Amino acid sequence: MHGMTGNSRTIDAGRLDLPPSKLLLLLLVLMNGAAPIALYIFVPALPILASDLGSDISVAQMTVSLYMVGLACSQLIMGPLSDRFGRRPVLLGGLMLMVAASIGCIFAQTLPQLIAARFLQALGGASGMVISRAIIRDLYSRDRVGGMISLVIAVMMIAQMLSPLFGGVIETALGWRAIFYVVTAGAIIVTVAIALALPETRRRGGPTAPGGFRGDVGSLFRSRAFIGYVLCQVLASAIIFTFAGGGPYVVVTQMGRSSAEYGAWFASSGFAYLIGNLFCVRFSPRYSLDRLIWFGLALQIGGALLNVLWGVLGYNQVPSWLFITHMVIMFGNASVMANASAGAISVRPQAAGTASGLMGFTQMGFGALCSQFGAWLGGHFATPLPLNIAVMGLAIACASAMIFLVPRGNLVATEELIERAEGEEPPVM
Repeated sequence: MHGMTGNSRTIDAGRLDLPPSKLLLLLLVLMNGAAPIALYIFVPALPILASDLGSDISVAQMTVSLYMVGLACSQLIMGPLSDRFGRRPVLLGGLMLMVAASIGCIFAQTLPQLIAARFLQALGGASGMVISRAIIRDLYSRDRVGGMISLVIAVMMIAQMLSPLFGGVIETALGWRAIFYVVTAGAIIVTVAIALALPETRRRGGPTAPGGFRGDVGSLFRSRAFIGYVLCQVLASAIIFTFAGGGPYVVVTQMGRSSAEYGAWFASSGFAYLIGNLFCVRFSPRYSLDRLIWFGLALQIGGALLNVLWGVLGYNQVPSWLFITHMVIMFGNASVMANASAGAISVRPQAAGTASGLMGFTQMGFGALCSQFGAWLGGHFATPLPLNIAVMGLAIACASAMIFLVPRGNLVATEELIERAEGEEPPVM
């Protein structure tokens, strides 16, 4: 691919509607997975951390909760910066901040120091999450973006699902600080790989909004399509956060099962989400992203209605009824989230970074609230039915955002006009 192996460090505005090179896919996975893996790999060490630093587990939990705040804030900052200054410099700056903060985690002597270092670690690492979506939009046409996002997520999820196990093994063998040696080494490897192999993909030329960041934000929020796609993606992700927040209480407290059994059933949901992303990779070249969104919405609503029905009939007092149906929801959820993300960052391609950042910030912020709400539903009721009703409400709200906000029939034509105005030429392989 032009710019990937030669001396040129820039890909001018272009579209690559061919299968991605292995190198490009690897780079996207590395930058997108750095922050999430650094989050999950440390979770098993929290009880030991609290004991070693003489603190309550609820205080140690702040190394996770403030990390998530850092993820949200970073996306709001890094996305617009990448639109203004380019993908490479902002991404490299963020990853170097992650390296420095990870070193700070190694040498932290008190819990406040570790919490502050973890916040900075998230602030830097999340640059890869937001900029990877913008890079995909730089290189691929609108109807290919959802499939590419799904491909990156599918590959990343394998490592992400294994990271807690890996972190637990490291902590048991070498102690919790060894986890941060591994994270630091990984962050350095990702930074070097990006510096050596990733070209600049930010699109040059084409119409720009007056007023810089404020102009981009104003232009995006004046678009019903952008708001509709963002709401659809955020509400779909809220299904995951809500169910994850209430699931442990439902299985362990209400059903009297072990936490290990809950972990096994929860992994089934992740597996269904992974298969859903692979489905999108397979079918995105053949179907429009709007059609794939509607397919996913139908599965979400159908699965949610079945779970409510099981609750009314009293069937879902065992995990199998609850989670097998939830797997249907998660399969559809993958299609909705990937393609709604693609739709949101395609409304104004010149501001793909800003759009990605606004979407990511909203997703993380609203998701945190939904996680707490899900925990309240699971912990304050004797059956899973209230949690199932909440999931059904979110699934219906997703569909409502598409029905009432996203215009139909003119989006492809609009995209073609944008690309024609920019005079794009596909990059040379």
